[in-house]
Amino acid sequence: MHTNALLVSAALCIGASSAAAQSYPAKPVSMIVPFATGGPVDVIARILAVPMGKTLGQTVLVESVTGAAGTLGVGRVAKAAPDGYTLSIGHWSTHVINGAVYPLSYDLLADLEPIAMIASNPLLIVAHPALPPKDLRELIAWLKANPDKASAGMAGTGSASHVGGIYFQSASGTKFQYIPYRGTGPAMQDLVGGRIELMFDQASNSMPQLRNGRIKAYAVTAKARLAAAPEIPTVDEAGLPGLYLSIWYGIWAPKGTNSEVVGKLNSAIVASLADPDTRKRIADLGQEIPPREQQTPQALAAHHKAEIEKWWPLVKAAGIKPE
Repeated sequence: MHTNALLVSAALCIGASSAAAQSYPAKPVSMIVPFATGGPVDVIARILAVPMGKTLGQTVLVESVTGAAGTLGVGRVAKAAPDGYTLSIGHWSTHVINGAVYPLSYDLLADLEPIAMIASNPLLIVAHPALPPKDLRELIAWLKANPDKASAGMAGTGSASHVGGIYFQSASGTKFQYIPYRGTGPAMQDLVGGRIELMFDQASNSMPQLRNGRIKAYAVTAKARLAAAPEIPTVDEAGLPGLYLSIWYGIWAPKGTNSEVVGKLNSAIVASLADPDTRKRIADLGQEIPPREQQTPQALAAHHKAEIEKWWPLVKAAGIKPE
């Protein structure tokens, strides 16, 4: 009798879960951005939120939860109920590098359910227009002649803007100071205002300021020039060959989220990425949308795992520690 009661209880739970999945979403969905408003993650989240909401039939709310280089925002989702109403949007630094730098209270692979990879972009080496060097070779020479006189903005220890700077220093033999911010949005404000001199910044964050002439770019950390800014030379062309770094973005749910809910969320993201207006807005930021076959949960899971296996040993060997 006891066994039958357990079976009935289990069947009721499965039925309730399935019914919830079929009626999903029955209320607004929150997308947690782990950095300050105005940065590249926030911008992409807001571009995707509207078309995703149209497909889902519910509003997708973008919420900023900042602190500790994005670890707090990701942690909020890792510990949330696996019901599909709390999503994590982040990138290479928040979902890969942070695990090698910070003592996290969650597991980046075991506690998150992959939904879709959404975009990727290289870094740009950018500076305030008043900085004397005219090109990358001159910048390297100037930094060597003026050690520790320049400061570079970064979004916390282990962020893309930090790791990019460390790779640049190692490859060029230069020194400068790092100024931490709660995101590259606030750091960019200080670069434009002349309070810092440099940033190793995602193309998506820098493009609007570049177009307005408020900052200048020395190079892009990729093998090919950006379609959105073909005038910027590659690191190979500019004099620092092989300094490649690409920041990819994804969306995750808490581990254990119903597969039907995951499927609905993935379909909403795929539909958004296929929308011509959305594609143009993302491309204008210097971001590249992955091919359709790389937009699946399985593709994100495989890429996420491979990136952790690639980067964790390198970051740990570099001795990058929390502030």
